[in-house]
Amino acid sequence: MYRSPLQLLPWVALLIAAGVHMLRAADSSGFLAIVNQREHSVTLFDLRAGSALGGTEVGVNGHELVISPDGKSAYVPIYGNSGVGRPGTDGRTIEIIDLHTHALAGHIDLGKPVRPHCAKFGPDGLLYVSAELANAVFVVDTVAQKVIAEIPTGQEQSHMFVITPDGHRAYTANVSSGTVSVLDLQKRSLIKIIPVAKTVQRISLSPDGRHVYTHDQNQPRIAVIDTATDKVGSFIALPDTVYSSAVTPNGKLLIANAPSGKIFEIDLASSKIIATFDVPPSAGELIIAPDGTRAYLSCPSAGSIQTLDLQSGKLAEPIQLTPGVDGLAWTPAL
Repeated sequence: MYRSPLQLLPWVALLIAAGVHMLRAADSSGFLAIVNQREHSVTLFDLRAGSALGGTEVGVNGHELVISPDGKSAYVPIYGNSGVGRPGTDGRTIEIIDLHTHALAGHIDLGKPVRPHCAKFGPDGLLYVSAELANAVFVVDTVAQKVIAEIPTGQEQSHMFVITPDGHRAYTANVSSGTVSVLDLQKRSLIKIIPVAKTVQRISLSPDGRHVYTHDQNQPRIAVIDTATDKVGSFIALPDTVYSSAVTPNGKLLIANAPSGKIFEIDLASSKIIATFDVPPSAGELIIAPDGTRAYLSCPSAGSIQTLDLQSGKLAEPIQLTPGVDGLAWTPAL
């Protein structure tokens, strides 16, 4: 049946409205992928809907995860059933999860038991994984599903690391050694070992790649490493030791959590705390959404993900899950 353009206008309006709704859905807050150590699972949580989409069982124990650059898969290193430096099983695989089907899509065997922990994709598309028992960072080709190189850190317990924005260097936090190793990712070699403290935990990086932050576990302070000199340039004094941190995308704030149950909001220009928030005691992971609006902190004992609204400066309602929640990764809408 013929319809005039005027008759079609209401239908066009409805289509446009539907299109706007679809765009808004695509621009939603995205999803959190959450590893639960106790349940040996990965849950995908819809931040806009406020609900979990279901879990995927993984090996004993997955601690951390990373999302592939195309957003289709999650890679979960299987560490083992113990903590850093403690006796237990020694993992040797990375499990691959299809984020659309929530099913295991395969695994990568690292060739030997190394307790793989932290995993990150570099700008070169390769997957870098800390291999704690090998005192190294492994370079993994996810297409060929094999290790193609080992970069020595020269230190024990290289637990977490960061990669500079240009992909040229990595910095590893070596827990019991109290040091940070500087790695050349192109030459796949150790450049330098930076003494920091008796013990350190975790590590973060400014968006411009100029500063690395790692956390002294014996004194309440954060070491600030200048990547131009690869030396500790200063320390940020705090009222309590912190475990993990992340820098906001604009480079202005460092968000850090204390295991005693605090989140500190630190102004990096002055190195001063500008706000403190009470949360459950936590030695979990802290990440910031790419748009810089929210910070998420996993609290393993409480079984929750604390949410800090960085625009309002207030804690939002926590995401209540189950005890054991640990590694976090953000991914856009699927």
